[in-house]
Amino acid sequence: MERTRPAESIPRSLFVFAMLYGGMTVIAGVLAYKQFALGPLIVESGILAFLLLVVLSSAVSQMHGKVLADRMVLWGFLPLAASIALVGLVLALPASPDMPGENLAAFNQVHGQTPRIMAAGPVAYGISLLLNVWIFDKLRGRGGATGGSFKLMARGAVASAISQALDTVIFITLAFYGEFPIGGLLVGQAIAKIVLSFMLVPFLIVAAIAVGRKLDGHTRNGAA
Repeated sequence: MERTRPAESIPRSLFVFAMLYGGMTVIAGVLAYKQFALGPLIVESGILAFLLLVVLSSAVSQMHGKVLADRMVLWGFLPLAASIALVGLVLALPASPDMPGENLAAFNQVHGQTPRIMAAGPVAYGISLLLNVWIFDKLRGRGGATGGSFKLMARGAVASAISQALDTVIFITLAFYGEFPIGGLLVGQAIAKIVLSFMLVPFLIVAAIAVGRKLDGHTRNGAA
């Protein structure tokens, strides 16, 4: 009789964060089609999903280690690739004759991205998120040394600001270089991402870790 191996358990926080992470990789590209004003800054809404990716990967790195955080970033390519393939399939399928023309035009405009944009997104995602985890972990210090919530928040802000500024440079350059002048767009988006990285990310990381600890059913002082 074959002996079955016991199911390998994973921390509940890691499971929940990974599910949320996969969802954010998919929705980011859709949200990017709306811009909103943040004072003088004009920001594409996809940045909110990307900042949540930063928060989740940083929280996993803090609670479960850099190796698992890197692995989550790499597995994030799976829902991203699946969603791109599914969108391509739906775009190729013939539309119902009962579908209003304006609805079909709006759908095609939102989802019918050029190959350059579709390629630029995953490249910028992978490099920037892996860089975020690397910087966040390096700033932690030797042997996982920590220095209180303030240091945790500072690490999160610095890692997010640098990685998201690089994300902007990579994505806009790969997607739009040669089609129109990109200098103003680069500067504006980089500033917006840096500002939001310092305004939102530190507090969201602390909140995510608190939620993660509650999900795991312990109050171990791992972020102190």
